[in-house]
Formats: sequence, structure tokens, C-alpha cells
Amino acid sequence: MLDRRRLLAGTTATVATLGAGSVLGSISAFAKTAKTVTLPFGNGERPMAQYPQKRPLILQTTRPPQLETPFSVYNEGVITPNDAFFVRYHLADIPLDIDPAKFTIEVKGKVDKPLKLSMADLRKMPAREIVAVTQCSGNSRGFFDPRVAGGQSGNGAMGNARWKGVPLKAVLEKAGVQAGAKQVVFGGLDGPVSDKTPDFAKALDLDHARDGEVMLAYSMNGEDLPMLNGFPVRLVVPGYFGTYWVKHLNEIAVIDHVYDNFWMKTAYRIPDNDCHCVEPGTAPKATIPINRFTVRSFITNVTDGAKVKAGKTHLKGIAFDGGKGIKEVAVSADGGKSWQPATLGKNLGNYSFREWHATVRLPAGAHELRVRATSNDGKTQPMQASWNPAGYMRNVVETVRVTAA
Repeated sequence: MLDRRRLLAGTTATVATLGAGSVLGSISAFAKTAKTVTLPFGNGERPMAQYPQKRPLILQTTRPPQLETPFSVYNEGVITPNDAFFVRYHLADIPLDIDPAKFTIEVKGKVDKPLKLSMADLRKMPAREIVAVTQCSGNSRGFFDPRVAGGQSGNGAMGNARWKGVPLKAVLEKAGVQAGAKQVVFGGLDGPVSDKTPDFAKALDLDHARDGEVMLAYSMNGEDLPMLNGFPVRLVVPGYFGTYWVKHLNEIAVIDHVYDNFWMKTAYRIPDNDCHCVEPGTAPKATIPINRFTVRSFITNVTDGAKVKAGKTHLKGIAFDGGKGIKEVAVSADGGKSWQPATLGKNLGNYSFREWHATVRLPAGAHELRVRATSNDGKTQPMQASWNPAGYMRNVVETVRVTAA
């Protein structure tokens, strides 16, 4: 369905950014630092690496580049800085040479008027902004017990940004969706290095695609998208896992059937039940494509194993869900035996991180701190971690162990 078009060929070329005309340089010229981090699970030691437009991040893989945000970044505020935003690619042939003056997005398929939209065309259309979290489906996979295959990330394969762009609804209206259309398929400029590897593309049901929230974003936190986060345009699907947030978006196809490529029919599937889980070591009887986030929350200002001063201790953190918004957050200083309400911070929208604050009293000794969020539709986090064979959608109540003295 979706063919691939390279705008300017080259494997070690440069990328000109919009407006500033600055040079990114070869992505292969990343710099490993001398520093390593150890994520809190077996085989958790990781090097730090600095790629163009990024501060040192946790290096998961180099081909394609997969970079995890150090968890301390989330204590800086609810908006994740562009240079600290995690990076996740599926395919290793990533575009290194994009001329924004020549870049276009093709809209085709079951439409009355096929389009080729330039960056200038997009910027002329009415824009909107939304603050939204994107999260890798396998965020926190390294904590699964028993362990599962796949990238063993900690809790840093997520980020929250202010996205600006054009609603997909407006683009589809401009093209004119024909009767009988069922889904919209999205492809980007990244591709496989082998013809035996399925090219990456994702699909959304038509009603979702034109709900007014799905966006063709060209700005991230007030700046052009970083190259490794989808420059010059990426799809933003608020509340949905990052597999749908297609980077370097250059093709949109409206179709009259259900798209069944590898990335929809085989990969990114979850058990078709309420918990999207099965007994460890077993396979689900039926699966569906992964979709919305489950509710999650974290303590960000105290790390596991920390030593704190006995007495009053201030806690803060973040909570989020798939789009209903956070109703309340509660914290526990005794491993979940008792709970007290936290105070919620500013509401940046139902798709954003929501900051929270609480003060707990910690007498001298060891303590298990826990945080639990509840969304506006009444969904909350389980006390026991669920399991599925892909290592997706972890949302257990997290525990931070500290010693007060």
C-alpha cells in the first residue's frame, strides 16, 4: 500500500532544520560518554550516549538508535525537554538528509482530491496545540517477571511535550474522504535495510483519524521537531502508545478495508481481555492491536534506595492515563497499608502528565513508598503487576524503598 520515497539519498549526509538552516550531521557520529547507568533489574547496566540535538541519554541500541530518558529528567517538570526526549525506531534505515523545502506529504487512496502538501502548505493551515504524552509500548519491559524478549527499558521510554500542527481531520476534509472508507494508513521515511523486513506503517480507524485530536505535528515545545523525534512532521495520536506516532510522516492513505500488515496483524498485539494479561509463561487465546495507555503514576523526586531525613518528607511526581485525565493521586509510606491523598498540580489537559505533591512523615527506619493514580473514569493501578508475552502496558503501583535517619 505504501511505497517509500527518499528525498535526498545519502547515508552520512546532513539535515537542514527549518528556519535556522543549521546542520545536524551524521547520526553515526554519536559520542559515547564514559558514564554508565544501572537500571534496577538484572543485566541493567547501560552506557550513556550523546546524539545530535540530544543531551546524554541511556543507550539501548545503536542500529536503529534507541535512547531512553534518564528518570531524573521527569523531576525537572511535566514537560520533557526536547534534548532529553526518548528515541524509538523500529527500522534501521532512518532518514539523514531531509530538505524541508522539498518535503511533501502525499494524501491518497479513497479520497476525492489526492494531495501533496508541502511544509509551506501545512503552515498555512489553521494550527492547534495539545500537550500529550507519548510512551513506548514496551516502556518498563525490563521489570517484567518472568522476563520477556525485546528491548529491556526502564521507566524512561516516555515523554510529555507541547505539540503544534494541523489536525488530521482538516487534511482529510481537504482531500475529501470517499464513502466506504474504513481506515487511514500512515507511513514515514524510515525503512528496512533488508527487503525481507516488513516496512513500517500503522493504521487508525477512520472515526479516530478524524476526531480532531490526531495531529500532523511540526513543532515540539515551541521548536521544530528534533531529527530523531520525527523531523519535519510526525503523527501525534494523543492517548495512544507511541507505535502509532509515525515519524518523518510522508504518506497518508485512506483505505476501504482493515489494514493487516505485519505491524498491525502480528506485532503490537495485546491479550483481548480486561487486563490485557495472561498467566506468566502462557499465550493469549485472542489478541487485539495495542491502543490506549493505562493509568500510571511515579514518584520522581526520591529514588529507590535513597536515604532521607527522618520526619516530614516532601514527595512529588507525575501521573497520566490514555485521555480521561487524572482524578486523584494517593501515596502510601507503609507499603500500601494506608493511603493519603496527594495534591494535584496544574492541569495541562487530559493527555498530559499531571504533577502531584504530598508530604509524608517517615520515622527512622526502612519504608516502602507507593503512589497510585485514579483516572476520571474510575480506572486505577493494580497492586500486583500483570504479565503478557510482549512485555507491554506495565502499570502496576510502583514502589520506592527508602531509609529514614
